Amino acid sequence: MFKTTRPLLLAVALAATWALPATADMPELQESTFWETEVNAGNLPPIQDRIPAEPLIVDLAAKGREFGKQGGTLRTMITRSKDIRQMVVYGYARLVGFDQTYQVVPDLLESFQNDDNRKYTLNLREGHKWSNGSPFTSEDFRYWWEDVANNELLSPSGPPDFLIVEGKTPTVTFPDETTVVFEWEDPNPGFLQALAQARPPFIYRPSEFLKQYHEKYADAEKLAFQVEDARVKSWAALHNKLDNLYKFDNHELPTLQPWLNASSGKKIRHNFVRNPYFHRIDSHGVQLPYIDVVEMEIVAGGLVAAKTNAGESDLQGRGLAFRDASILKKGEAGGDYKTLLWKTGVASQIAIYPNLNYEDEAWRAVLRDARVRRALSLAIDRKTINQALYFKLAHPAAMSVLPASPFFNEENAKAWAQYDIELANALLDEAGLTERDKNGTRLLPDGRPMELVIETAGERQEVENALQIVTDTWRDIGVDLIMRPLDRDILRNRVFAGSTMASVWFGWDDGIPQHHTSPAYLAPTDQVFLAWPKWGQYYQTGGDVGEKPDMPEAERLMELAHNWEVASTDEERKAAWDEMLKIHADQLYAIGILNGAPQPIVVSNRLRNVPEQAMWAWEPGAHFGIHRPDEFFFAD
Repeated sequence: MFKTTRPLLLAVALAATWALPATADMPELQESTFWETEVNAGNLPPIQDRIPAEPLIVDLAAKGREFGKQGGTLRTMITRSKDIRQMVVYGYARLVGFDQTYQVVPDLLESFQNDDNRKYTLNLREGHKWSNGSPFTSEDFRYWWEDVANNELLSPSGPPDFLIVEGKTPTVTFPDETTVVFEWEDPNPGFLQALAQARPPFIYRPSEFLKQYHEKYADAEKLAFQVEDARVKSWAALHNKLDNLYKFDNHELPTLQPWLNASSGKKIRHNFVRNPYFHRIDSHGVQLPYIDVVEMEIVAGGLVAAKTNAGESDLQGRGLAFRDASILKKGEAGGDYKTLLWKTGVASQIAIYPNLNYEDEAWRAVLRDARVRRALSLAIDRKTINQALYFKLAHPAAMSVLPASPFFNEENAKAWAQYDIELANALLDEAGLTERDKNGTRLLPDGRPMELVIETAGERQEVENALQIVTDTWRDIGVDLIMRPLDRDILRNRVFAGSTMASVWFGWDDGIPQHHTSPAYLAPTDQVFLAWPKWGQYYQTGGDVGEKPDMPEAERLMELAHNWEVASTDEERKAAWDEMLKIHADQLYAIGILNGAPQPIVVSNRLRNVPEQAMWAWEPGAHFGIHRPDEFFFAD
């Protein structure tokens, strides 16, 4: 945790293993061959006028990486048009980001200071520019804070939750063009980590561009015409439509990412070209990214492995599963690629979420009984699933944090995870579910058969295969599992509405939390934890929507999450983490099956600087993002 009562200056950058200090001598800059024609024509400034006065100088030698050269087109695939946003994830340009030891270091920022987790001073890079050449200054933060986040028409719910501490917003000031200060009355220890997320909160906006669509700054007549031309209801609707830094589908919107969207409209292939104003350079003076163009093709989910096998992707992780590894290995010679097996960072590869907010009252009462959830867990033959699906390369376990986390506890990982049909039956009997029909299926108190419907996103074959094995063993405890595949968005909407009895998904995205990681995702603070969507909605809307948590253990989780936020020492924060993880292990809000299943990563034989062994994780890590794809390059 970067916590100090004294300003934390460039020591942060000095401690980073992937960047040279800002005081390092500036290397002789090399003009990009990709943009050379534009520079010679006078349409683009030369390299020395495009990068900040003190760019982030990447120390590739310290990382054990090769120095690359600019050029080439990298091909990759996604399965939905909306997933072009992965370019923001993979690009991983953040105000601060995680380095490869999961410490927070400056990136877009030149430096930051943290005073007692209450006051954060963000220092921007002088001369930093957006991808269209407009200045990136404190005005972009002021515009977002005053004219977007606190504008009721643009942000009806106000500033984002991670900025609200003890019900109060911060005081945000802008002393000069390169300084922004966030200050709270109470500690906000998770502030920097929130900025480093795979999906960043974007506490800034390209103000020069967006002011054209804001009623406070735009010409009223011109703005009215633009609203009509866009066929939207209001200037606010137009502004929000264009203000999509994460969606990345507005090619006109300036970005700070390594590649910018060069495509417009719906396409099968989207092209992303190098950002001429990107702030990172290597210590030889070559501006990153090394790769000129990323081509992202949209394909059907079932075709990703086959097309990768045919050599049609240079870098692929999404859309691949461990079951594809053998066929990918066989295709290496013909496809001119290699197949790596990275570790996965999710808390569970497959987890079943009984919905404690299910709309059916009888089923809700049954699912809220911890003895029932424990019985369901005990009746899962994890070793058989591991052998059948992962050749024993995964780790059978309940859902908890992984050994790479300082909070790992083996007792939590083993809690209610042994295969014990006898104990499972005893627990269901103890819960009062003693009656059975002629087929041996237990009956609910209202006489209905205990047919537990688990809805899936239908995207991962291993999930359906695992549930088929679970179906067989649950019969031994008198429970019929009915699997219902749905579209991912439909599934989530049904869960959020309370229409789903149970669902299956990955475990917590962040299975390797560190001391600086907020445990808020272990408490009912968000509807995306599929066991308590209504409780999460209640918290997220301040009680306007959803249901107030009404189970003692859930209420305790909320107290502990708050204790972490106001804690003043790492020991106090660890105590909160430990108790929250123990509650989850005991209560089984999510029934984890196994973790650590290897993730196939296909890499072209021409592509360099992709780590042989690494972690494939959404949080923290942004999948490829933490491994800095802007440093990948083609050898030829």
